Amino acid sequence: MTGPLATVDGMRTETPRSTLPARDHLLAGAAGAPGAAGVPVLDVVVPVYNEEKDLEPCVLRLHAHLARTFPYAFRITVADNASTDRTPEVAERLARSLPGVRSFRLEEKGRGRALRTVWTDSDAPVLAYMDVDLSTDLNALLPLVAPLISGHSDLAIGSRLARSSRVVRGTKREFISRAYNIILRSSLAARFSDAQCGFKAIRREVAQRLLPMVEDTGWFFDTEMLVLAERAGLRIHEVPVDWVDDPDSTVHIVRTATEDLKGVWRVGRALAVGALPLDRLARPFGDDPRDRAIGGVPGGLARQLVGFCVVGALSTLFYLALYSFFRLGAGPQLANGAALLVSAVANTAANRRLTFGVRGRGGAVRHQAQGLVVFAIGLALTSGSLAALGAASGSPSHGTELAVLVAANLAATVLRFLLFRAWVFPDRDRANPAPDRAPATPTPAPAQATPIPAPAQAAPAPTPAPDPASPSGPPSAPVHDPRNAR
Repeated sequence: MTGPLATVDGMRTETPRSTLPARDHLLAGAAGAPGAAGVPVLDVVVPVYNEEKDLEPCVLRLHAHLARTFPYAFRITVADNASTDRTPEVAERLARSLPGVRSFRLEEKGRGRALRTVWTDSDAPVLAYMDVDLSTDLNALLPLVAPLISGHSDLAIGSRLARSSRVVRGTKREFISRAYNIILRSSLAARFSDAQCGFKAIRREVAQRLLPMVEDTGWFFDTEMLVLAERAGLRIHEVPVDWVDDPDSTVHIVRTATEDLKGVWRVGRALAVGALPLDRLARPFGDDPRDRAIGGVPGGLARQLVGFCVVGALSTLFYLALYSFFRLGAGPQLANGAALLVSAVANTAANRRLTFGVRGRGGAVRHQAQGLVVFAIGLALTSGSLAALGAASGSPSHGTELAVLVAANLAATVLRFLLFRAWVFPDRDRANPAPDRAPATPTPAPAQATPIPAPAQAAPAPTPAPDPASPSGPPSAPVHDPRNAR
């Protein structure tokens, strides 16, 4: 089946404000399961641009592999990125001749744009993509999507840099890939090992929340998607792959590397200022076992204490450095007030993000205002300590002033943590659970997590033809169910 897709703009779009549903196994054997009414379990997208030579053998090989080894209904979608050769004709011919293959034509270039467009409109619960050269061994496809079907993970990626991966490629590409990985780890604190391997999968409900936040429409799309997913706490599964480099690849290495570096700078800046609402990608309370209640210990207390201590230690050093600097031209009370004010703003911002996990700009002004109230209490303690020291010794040394301030700040720190936890950043989810948050106890699978049919079920019913007058959604394609061939 062929059909046009509306181009999705490269700018970020609005993400739903509620959090993600609990991650559930796609149930088997239930009514309305994927495959039972023409809905595939897996939709594999192959983005192409001027690939008239390689497209047909790629799709034939991929289709034969899935029909032989994949136990659920699947679909292969060829996403044509404004090709100028015979690629659209080849794609349409494949869609007509092979069950479960469809072709989409986009009038603008960009691999990221193609993936965003097709994934956004797909009805399959598991979405994947691979490069047309099929450099990755297809035996890794089922291990790639299995953690998404089971509900274990949110995204899955193939990795050429894992210890057990077997890779054949030139020294130049190997160096570029590893250098790019080092850049991501050092600049964006990325923990995944391979952002550029063209072999990835994502759960549909995750894609619906994550893709509107991804701005890039080209080759950096993969990296940006993975960085945001990781920063939001989503689980990324990595699969070691066997990979053979395509010597005829048309990727322009220098231009791609330049665009990637620009993307790293843009994403790093957005994360630094809290411009992305990553809290909307959070899983509900109880989905993460670290969030489960432990007898006698408030949820998250241990992690918050560690984070607060680290931030507090750095803030104290920052405060003392500022105090010593301001003391060069001002009295002790003025220097203390100025140093405490500047360090308090930085401390509130750091604790907001690192200790209590608040992301995005929502409520930032209110949090800073409450932090200033806490600052005023700390100012009263430290200023009172300095006043008492001056009254007791008359003209104390600078070292004595610092020692008194350290003791006063320790007392203020304990009080600051209690006020932050109970007043500035309270755990509202435990006290007043929101209706769109799932409780810790098991609940039925949400509507987005569509169940999977058991392999023993009957073959799916044929899909009704799309209504040509209907303006919403792309035309559906026949779904190939390998059970029909057995």
